[in-house]
Amino acid sequence: MFYVYVLLCKYEQINNEFYIGSCKDLKNRYKEHLNKEVKTTKKFSEINLVYYEACLNKTDALIREKQLKTGFGRGYLKRRLVNSLRD
Repeated sequence: MFYVYVLLCKYEQINNEFYIGSCKDLKNRYKEHLNKEVKTTKKFSEINLVYYEACLNKTDALIREKQLKTGFGRGYLKRRLVNSLRD
């Protein structure tokens, strides 16, 4: 399986920010983010996995990752995660 995942990242008082990525081993990749091993997310003080999707092949996961990174995709995530974002 290949995964597309969304992290909700917080940096002090700045608004929440989505990080969208894809990987083969979601558990290990999430640990890398938490351990500050990923350059793009190590500046954040809090990182939470809020959403993921599973795909059968890498190409489908990469296509979905690109879709979620668009304005429409981020809007979809905000609507999809409306209750999670309130907490």
